[in-house]
Amino acid sequence: MQDDNHAFMPYPPQPVPHALSGPLSGMTFAVKDLFDVAGYPTGGGNPHLLALSGIKRRTAPVVQRLLDNGARFIGKTHTSELAYSMSGHNVHYGTPRNGAAPNHIPGGSSSGSASAVSNGVCDFALGTDTGGSVRTPASYCGLFGLRPTHGRISLDGCQPLCATMDTCGFFAQTPEVFRAVADCLLDAKPPAIAGVALACHDALFSRLPLRSQQALLPVRQRLERVFGTFTPLNASLPDIDEIYLAFRQIQGFEAWQAQGETIERYGLQLGPDVRERFLWGKAVTPAQYEAACQRREHFTRWWDALLGDAILVLPTVPDGAPLLTAQAEEIETTRRLSHDLLLISVMTRRPQVTLPVAQAGGLPLGISFLGPRGSDRLLVELAVAFAQGDKDEQ
Repeated sequence: MQDDNHAFMPYPPQPVPHALSGPLSGMTFAVKDLFDVAGYPTGGGNPHLLALSGIKRRTAPVVQRLLDNGARFIGKTHTSELAYSMSGHNVHYGTPRNGAAPNHIPGGSSSGSASAVSNGVCDFALGTDTGGSVRTPASYCGLFGLRPTHGRISLDGCQPLCATMDTCGFFAQTPEVFRAVADCLLDAKPPAIAGVALACHDALFSRLPLRSQQALLPVRQRLERVFGTFTPLNASLPDIDEIYLAFRQIQGFEAWQAQGETIERYGLQLGPDVRERFLWGKAVTPAQYEAACQRREHFTRWWDALLGDAILVLPTVPDGAPLLTAQAEEIETTRRLSHDLLLISVMTRRPQVTLPVAQAGGLPLGISFLGPRGSDRLLVELAVAFAQGDKDEQ
């Protein structure tokens, strides 16, 4: 298969059987190169890991489920190295093309999956989301994306990064495909959305660049017309820097537990940014990790008490995708600002759906629904209902 978008690993194609009928029949999909697929290696965005991999004999259960429901596998997609970056750059393999904004980064670490879907090469694609690695590229590339409730979708047969934060999510370009994949993977009937309460905290929007605030304001107004007036949240938000540090300590400590031995034993050559993150994680002490976990539990209880069963409406990321030519410092600044929004879902283990609703400076910009743990299917249905209604309005 010709890959002008640099979305796919250049593996020799191998037959991957799929059911000839089923709810996903006629759809094609791609898989982030963290998931095992029989007949293929699993490279994890690093050539040395690829050399160590060997050909897998077993397909990850989540991939097999898609195949059993009739979807056709077309290839494995690029990932940022060891899934530890949000830019989409990979020092070894380059950067996949953002189908919605070709001169801008696709976001990561599920960069190839977002690229494949946004360029129309496949109907949907699997990714993973630890700190924002589905939601960020979905917003940057103008796609629907889901970070599920932690543990909701199997990660068996997937290369780990951070055990208590890793999730399996997916991308789609249309609400119909997004819903069909959710029907397949989430084990739940579509719930009724009548009477669902939406909540909003203005402080989550006021910190955005002005152009993003202006782009999302009419979206918020349309949401209120469709679903009813938001419940306003006025409580002072928890300390941003404190929760970001807790996130970094948990992620860094667990990432080193997952990959540190391999990195040191085989002397993996890592990109400078990824290497720095792993070394930072190596230095996190067990005591710091435990304290960070306690801060996470406090943060979770705070949001649970504030939201109850309400669905929080929030920006997915602060702005459109940075340019491909953006310097590392700009990318890091964007990453830091994005985490202020992305970490609510990560630290509370709540599901979050992002949907493509706006443009800021000519670039895609998503808005999100974040719900109680286990409300994944409800969030998908809300996103589909709004997207289809929005299309009818235009």
